[in-house]
Amino acid sequence: MKIYLGTDTSCYTTSAAFYDAESGKAYSERRLLPVKPGEKGIRQSDAVFHHTAALPEMIRALTARIGSVSLSAVGASDRPSNIAGSYMPCFTVGAGLAASIASLNGIPAYYQSHQHGHIAAALFGAGRLDLIDTTFLAFHISGGTTEAVFCKPDHQAVFSCERILYSTDLKAGQAIDRTGVMLGLPFPSGRALDELSLQSEKRFKIKPSVKDGCPSLSGVQNKVEKMKIDGDADCDIALFCIESVSAAIKAMRDALKEKYPGLPIVYSGGVTANTILRRELSDAESIFAPPEYTGDNAVGAAVLAALKHQNHN
Repeated sequence: MKIYLGTDTSCYTTSAAFYDAESGKAYSERRLLPVKPGEKGIRQSDAVFHHTAALPEMIRALTARIGSVSLSAVGASDRPSNIAGSYMPCFTVGAGLAASIASLNGIPAYYQSHQHGHIAAALFGAGRLDLIDTTFLAFHISGGTTEAVFCKPDHQAVFSCERILYSTDLKAGQAIDRTGVMLGLPFPSGRALDELSLQSEKRFKIKPSVKDGCPSLSGVQNKVEKMKIDGDADCDIALFCIESVSAAIKAMRDALKEKYPGLPIVYSGGVTANTILRRELSDAESIFAPPEYTGDNAVGAAVLAALKHQNHN
């Protein structure tokens, strides 16, 4: 067996995964970081503490599921993206543990951005790892990022990502989480807001604010706050938020299609699990992973470790 361990310690989730390169199966453990009711996030110092406490327990749980293993390599997310200066302390927890395990076992440790891990997990979940050897487009839509990137093969990184389009202010996940917290939903609010929005029978005509393919989403927060003051039903507010986000992403997608006609578009990040967004954006070029591979997870880190190990041996 060729088993690879992946870790990802993001702003929202502690995650660890084993990937069996021979069977193509992945085994994952995830745990949301605890956020106090009414708060819209967690401090980095608290995130580091919770990751440090949770990660060893999760690796023990993984080992209990598949038995004692001999690792071939370790992979970890060590930064949010490949943009210069991209850094968050929370990622040092998983990266540090990966380095220690690799050193103790005399095996390689491979590092990549959180964004790379998201895209790799989406490709794995959708059964489209074959795209790694081609050029393709990818969205990363989450609480901290709303970006479209151009991907192409890269021997060192497996694939490279060039940012093309992005939200100019509020991120899609931020708009969703802030709306959810305002409505008394737990944080992160993606799943709960999704379920609430499906109860609405309202119809909205959304015109997103977009310049050169890059949307502005700050107006969404202003509008939902006004709707709440005006007494609109919570489900209608939820639907307006989700449809506004979907319209902004659709505008980005249309700009991509115009510039790169015919290229497949991979959707990654927790927001891409949303029911309405999937319905609005599904077409011949769109590739969506099952929901378990959209949110923060370590499967992508484990898969990329296996692919990098192949490339270097």
